[in-house]
Amino acid sequence: MENKSKIRLTSAEISVLWTQFINDTVSICMIQHFLEKVEDEEVRPILEFALNASKKNISFLTEFFKMEKFPVPVGFTEQDVHSDAPKLFSDTFVLMYLRNMSVLGMAAGSVSLGFVTRPDVVDFFKNVSQTAIGLQDLTRSLMLKQGTYIKSPYVTLPDKVDFVQRQKFLAGLLGDVRPLTVHEITMLFNNIQTNAIGKTIIIGFAQTAQKKEVKQYLMRGKQIAQKHIDLFSDKLKKEDLPAPMIWDSALSDSTEPIFSDKLMMFHVASMNAAGIGNYGTSMAGSPRRDLALLYASLIPEVALYAEDGANIMIKNSWMEEPPQTDDRNQLIKGD
Repeated sequence: MENKSKIRLTSAEISVLWTQFINDTVSICMIQHFLEKVEDEEVRPILEFALNASKKNISFLTEFFKMEKFPVPVGFTEQDVHSDAPKLFSDTFVLMYLRNMSVLGMAAGSVSLGFVTRPDVVDFFKNVSQTAIGLQDLTRSLMLKQGTYIKSPYVTLPDKVDFVQRQKFLAGLLGDVRPLTVHEITMLFNNIQTNAIGKTIIIGFAQTAQKKEVKQYLMRGKQIAQKHIDLFSDKLKKEDLPAPMIWDSALSDSTEPIFSDKLMMFHVASMNAAGIGNYGTSMAGSPRRDLALLYASLIPEVALYAEDGANIMIKNSWMEEPPQTDDRNQLIKGD
């Protein structure tokens, strides 16, 4: 049998393993705080499930990196959390946050499985995907039970199969505009939900951030999220479809620091990356021109916001550098 440890790691495998490690350290910090403050005893076991999964991943990855003689990333530690800080997010919102985490985890696990080839790495990401599915099942079931799960809009079922006959199907800027397809509704609904969750997280972070430049950056993010929520909601309302609720009321009035500015900035950077990915997918799945142009116009705004955030992180030495290929020109020059 082939010794797995003798198979060199590909750049894709290094990338997804390194990213998984950093993300799991963030999850541990966030969930540990939620677990210390949770009051709903039905939410507690779900938090414990998520926390144990992230800790198990970190344990495996730490040993894996050592075995490969690969520097173990720093990520985020207990120093990035003030455990004695008061509760900031409601248990209802925490449950919604966990559900969103599971969606991102399922997506990341699937993408990673498409990149990796080494058997032990494949097995690891199979477990990551299965855990994310398990977390989705737990959060969905409890939210349905508690009446907090927000379903996408209902539409009338078609009575026959149709094929597109005219270019009008693609129109959306002038003249008659066709109704939204179920794909377009789903994309709009999902982007409202993710922006609403992001906005609530950002407001909570802004309330508790320590540096002025971080507070200002976060408040700018709040405004961008609200703008996007309004734009997407308007598209649904014009079709007499409901838009999902906003979670601002899920916050307490606490201003005591909970998470380090470094952790909060990284978390927002991750949300920016996920948002850009969502918009790209939504643009591809929305043939109506007005929707495609809307997504295309919003991506640069999020990208610029993300770049400004990266500059703040670099300025404060908060951005851990991912592994890179050798700089051959530098090696040749001997600098």
